[in-house]
Amino acid sequence: MSVTAMEVRVSKILGFASEPALAERLHDIAHAGGQVEQLTLAREDVHRRRLRGRTDRGTECLIALPRDQALGDGAVLALEKTRAIVVRLAEERWLALAPRDSATALELGYFAGNLHWRVKFDEGRLLVALEGPEGDYLARLKPFLDDGRARRGGHD
Repeated sequence: MSVTAMEVRVSKILGFASEPALAERLHDIAHAGGQVEQLTLAREDVHRRRLRGRTDRGTECLIALPRDQALGDGAVLALEKTRAIVVRLAEERWLALAPRDSATALELGYFAGNLHWRVKFDEGRLLVALEGPEGDYLARLKPFLDDGRARRGGHD
């Protein structure tokens, strides 16, 4: 890691905030009046090896990682005596869809799979991870929503 005024170049992940030794160091920095900066990343960015971002304190981070390292929630990018930079993942947004019946559920699941959407299931609903504007997803789902085969939400 090299540091200039408000720029940090990161070439490796130092560890994760969940590791006991790092958790203790981060706690000590915060309680001693230091800064534990957060770099918030979208979930899709954790697979990238090269990216640029800005922490909540304005520090620009230029990241270039080796192939054997991956970003994740809690990744520690910088650790100094009075400052640290930790990755936090933005809260994931989900579009909940309730199919009218089991035939529609099967069709909706097939449709989402063909589009390579990340999904999970919750009490009879299909939850689609929003990795772009919600309107883009709703436009693709319009036939299901317009004819009542599926509705948004799903719990009354």
